Amino acid sequence: MQLERQVAVVTGGGRGIGRAIARRFAAEGAAVVVASRTANEVEGVAKEIEQSGGRAAWVVADVSQEEDCQHIIAAARQRFSGVHILVNNAGDYGPVKPVEEITPAEWDQVIAAHLRAPFLLTRLVLPEMYARGSGVILNISSLSAKAAFAWGSPYAAAKAGLLGLTRVTAAEAARKGVRVNAICPGPVAETKMSKELGRVLAERLRMTPEAQLAHFVEGILQGRPQTADEIAAAALFLVSSQASAITGQSLNVDGGAAFY
Repeated sequence: MQLERQVAVVTGGGRGIGRAIARRFAAEGAAVVVASRTANEVEGVAKEIEQSGGRAAWVVADVSQEEDCQHIIAAARQRFSGVHILVNNAGDYGPVKPVEEITPAEWDQVIAAHLRAPFLLTRLVLPEMYARGSGVILNISSLSAKAAFAWGSPYAAAKAGLLGLTRVTAAEAARKGVRVNAICPGPVAETKMSKELGRVLAERLRMTPEAQLAHFVEGILQGRPQTADEIAAAALFLVSSQASAITGQSLNVDGGAAFY
């Protein structure tokens, strides 16, 4: 049990990568608080964990709202008496449009979910982690933070900004016992976000979603998408004691699509 006696908060935990991370952490002994905007999804994940013998709680919250972020952390402390691990995963892709067609409101919405929310949650858990002298924060960024793809500037900007937040927080936290890292997944074709993105891109490119995905993965060394379980396995490593000397890093879990 790599995470025994640990409490982990996972945002965007109702499906996809977040669900896979929550289930993996619970299987390794962590008590997991899963948060999402969709009640039936996040409640379902918590029930899956409990039915497998794990400990879980669920919170309905919109991480773009400061009050909801406070509610998530308060709920974790009330149910499990603290937070040892924070995984900032929540968010969707946002508008699939060229820069000149994106409205300021659309831009702000994506930045709020992918960059402001991790900041809000990080600042809430750091004092507790500093007082305890230990803690781990894991930010789920994206291949889009490191490679240019058309029609997704808010998402790419937010995910790149998240890497900056990761590095600076790691620099501030390292001597206080807290590690901060990021994962940059490649395409995880099974998730709702990837399927919806693929559909919209296919329409723009006038091809089928299957052809669009096949074209995209041609640029990946392994020639295939990644899975949510593969991202979760990397997440478990980075939050575990096996990664005790790793902080301020961004790990590509992308099948060899990027090299930095």
